[in-house]
Amino acid sequence: MIADLAHFEINGPDDGALVDFYVGLLGWPTDPKGPGYTLIQSPGGLRGAIVESPESRVTLGVAVDDLGLALEQVIALGGKILIPATDNGWVEKALIADPAGNVMSLIQDRPSGGR
Repeated sequence: MIADLAHFEINGPDDGALVDFYVGLLGWPTDPKGPGYTLIQSPGGLRGAIVESPESRVTLGVAVDDLGLALEQVIALGGKILIPATDNGWVEKALIADPAGNVMSLIQDRPSGGR
């Protein structure tokens, strides 16, 4: 399977300042979804979010067909599972780290096509 880049998150302690920054700099349309979470859409079609978080980082999200199998492969290949598979209402996703510590989100659509 070749996985597609499906989502990105920009995390930081002041999500309002981040939204203002990226809207002002790049003109990205936003859709606030509640405290600490704002969806964004790049003109190329890639969807993302600005997320309030104590850590500042950019996280790429990759779509996988079978999240459980992908998490088994993470461990087998020397990575770590930082947040186990979690259903957020739209998709099921997990946060992983590669052997160098780079963080990535693995995302599986819900059977009902949640996204």
